[in-house]
Order: sequence, then C-alpha cells, then structure tokens
Amino acid sequence: MSHIPILITGAGPTGLVLALWLTKIGIKVRIIDKAEEKVTTSRALVIHARTLEFYRQLGIADHIVEMGFRFPALNLWVNQVRTAQVSIADIGKGVSPFSYIIILPQDQHEMILIKELEALGVSIERNTELIDLEQNEQKVTAQIRLSNNDVETISADFLAGCDGARSIVREKINAGFEGSTYPHLFYVADVAGRGPVINGELHVSLDKSEFMAFFPLKQPGHARLIGVIRDENKTPTWDDVNPRLLQEMNVTITNVNWFSTYHVHHRVASHFQKGRVFLLGDAGHIHSPLGGQGMNTGIGDAVNLAWKLGEVLNKKSDLSLLTTYEAERIGFARQLVQTTDRAFRFISNDGPVAQTVRTKIVPIIFPWIFKLQIARHFLFQSLSQTGITYRKHFIKSAQKLQPGDRLPWIESVDNFKPLQSLDWQIHVYGDRAVKAKYEVHYFSWNKEMQDKGLQKNIAYLIRPDGHLGFFT
Repeated sequence: MSHIPILITGAGPTGLVLALWLTKIGIKVRIIDKAEEKVTTSRALVIHARTLEFYRQLGIADHIVEMGFRFPALNLWVNQVRTAQVSIADIGKGVSPFSYIIILPQDQHEMILIKELEALGVSIERNTELIDLEQNEQKVTAQIRLSNNDVETISADFLAGCDGARSIVREKINAGFEGSTYPHLFYVADVAGRGPVINGELHVSLDKSEFMAFFPLKQPGHARLIGVIRDENKTPTWDDVNPRLLQEMNVTITNVNWFSTYHVHHRVASHFQKGRVFLLGDAGHIHSPLGGQGMNTGIGDAVNLAWKLGEVLNKKSDLSLLTTYEAERIGFARQLVQTTDRAFRFISNDGPVAQTVRTKIVPIIFPWIFKLQIARHFLFQSLSQTGITYRKHFIKSAQKLQPGDRLPWIESVDNFKPLQSLDWQIHVYGDRAVKAKYEVHYFSWNKEMQDKGLQKNIAYLIRPDGHLGFFT
C-alpha cells in the first residue's frame, strides 16, 4: 500500500492552491479529481485582492493579473436608464498592492495553477475518485477508483476534501450541511454582442422584474451574463432571456458561447475537521454568488490549512495546531453565508418597499457613499477579504492592531515582499537592532506605519499566511 503525506480530492481552485502551497514548502501531495477533463466552462469569475496577495506569495500574481481584466466602473440601471456610475478602478488604493478587482474565467484561472503545479512535478489524476475512507490516530486509509476502474487502497497522513458541494468526503465524516436552497433559478451565459452594457464595465439591473448583471470580459465585445428567474416553475432557455436583454438593457446578442441554469444553496458544514480529514471550499460552505466570494473563500481555506499542515508534517508543531483551521475558518464561512443571503434576498425581493429602496433610493445614495474614502475602503476590505481577522482566537491587546489581524500593507516600503518565503518571519518597523538571534526584516519608520496601527520598534511575528502572530 502506497503512502502520501497529503491526499487531496478535488482539483478546482481550492484543491489546486492547497497542492501548490504544500508543494512549494516541500510537502508531497497526491491530487485526484473525478472529472475526466479540466473545466472548460465555469461560473466563478472574480479574483479578489486577498487571493492575489496569496498568489504573490506563490509567485503567480503577475501572471494572473496579466491574464485577467480590471474593470474600471460599476453601473446601476433601472428601466433602461443608467441611474448611477461609480469608479472602482483603484478602490483599495493604499490597502493592498492589488487595489482592484480582477475578472478571469475559472477555466483560464485553473490552467495557470495547473501549469505551475506541473512545473513542480505534480500532475492531477483525472477520472479518479475517492470511494471510501477510514482513519485512526496515525493515518487515513482511502480507497480510490482509478481511471481504468481498478480500486487502489492508499494511506495518507491527512486527507483534504476539496470535492465540491456534493462532497463524498463530507459524507464519509458524517458532517451535516445545514441550510437551504433558494427557490429562484440562476442562469449564466458567456455572450458576444453590442450595446451600452457591453463596454468593459460592470452593469447591474435593479429593475422590478429580475436581477441581471453583465460582467466584462477581457475580449472586447464579450461579457458574462448572470441573472435570476423568479418563476419557480420555469426552467428558462436562452430564448426566454434574450427578449429581456433587448427590452431592459438595449443589448443585441450576436453569439452565445454557452448558457446554463442552476439552483443556488446557502449551507455550511457542521464541522470542517474530523481527525485527520478536512473540508475546504464548497465541500464546507456554499452560498449566493453575489460578491464573487465563493472561490476566493475556498482559496483562503486552502492557504490557512496548507501552512498548518506544513508545520505539523515538518515537526515544527504538534497536531493541536490543526484544530485552529476550523476555529478560524468556519466562523467566517457562517458570516459570509448570512451576508450573501441578506444581499440576495434584497435584490430578489419583489415587495413594494424593497423595490422602492432598490430602484429609487440605492441609485441616489450609492454614488454619494462612494465619494467617502472610509466607505470605499470598508467596502473594499469586506469584498476583497483583506479585512478578515482571527483576533478572537488570541488574547486581546490594548493596541489598534491585534494578533490574528492581517498584516497591514505599507505601500512606501512594500512590507509584503518578504512574505514570499512562505514561512514565519519577524518584522520590526523602526530602528535596526545591533544584534538579533533570528533573521529580522527591518523597515524604516514613517507616518504610514503609524496611521495603519503599527508601533515603532515593536517586533511582530508574522504567520506564513500574512496574519499577525504576536508582538512584543
């Protein structure tokens, strides 16, 4: 029976990032996926700043940004009239080295991750699926069905379930998946056409009928269309959607590359860990696609777990460190499901009060709010996940910054550059000490550091994922 330190089931973005981070820090992985081929169509589009920060640590951020598209503005429409436009080109300026939102279809995104893995000698075993598992205190024993239908039994130190909403790993560890399914049906299409909403910007219809949004793609004249059908008894076809585009958005579609419908669920697993088995991404949480949070959250799960597995397998920490994965990630998943649920109910509510707020009030106050820097930064930190903190799991200090917070980015000195080591590190913002027992990254003190809550001449221990460990 063969043995591998980490068995990863599922080769979507979550599983790929987990495999990539672990491989970069010297941990051997085996990654399997039951699909015969990589995805060629996909719903996930948005890559947020926190994910790009992780990708910079992995050395692939520049490639992702080059392949992707930064859209400059958000437009709101009501009754064929553009009622508001706000610039989001640099909405996160000063917060992150990636102050924008990237649009990159998931199939192109995954290809970058796959090529990076293959360059490191890791291949995805496709048409291969987990069929059973059992575990004890020392290992996980898994049965997998290979592409030739043979069944192989292997052992692993740990198993990571990145196998999606219908996760067999979640089933095997008896984790509940509480929540429900929205009655509305979503549709998604990649289209080519012409009209005022196919111009390289994001356009959202707040009409009284059904929600509709056009996401720009890099290729001129192309867009990703996402919408909602309120009729619970109807399964829409493209012929049902197309007339509304002409009527409400004055759009002429010249080509439909693909069209799909799907139901959306909002659920969170009862637990993300059982012994040596973990749930990540859609296997642990699913929710409305509003805000483009799902894939980015799964990637955040992968990074959080990867460095902790590395610490344990490299004998730098004991198994208790792994319990912090669920402690830190499940709370955020629950909060995210609640937030996206409220947002979806707002845009899909056809009651008179909700319609009035959505079509009359929001277009007026939204541009005004966006003029406030504090509001822009709050919205950016919420959407981009740069505002995620694990501070409640640490002893509180009296300082503005707390252990568990993300290290603030200092633009003037680019203090994120050393994080590419994927290891613990010490930062000091201020004077250089004469002697230091460990390697220390020193940054000359300036006002930007003070404004962002850092203290002069304090030693900050930074986790591999860029969050503050402790400081003294």
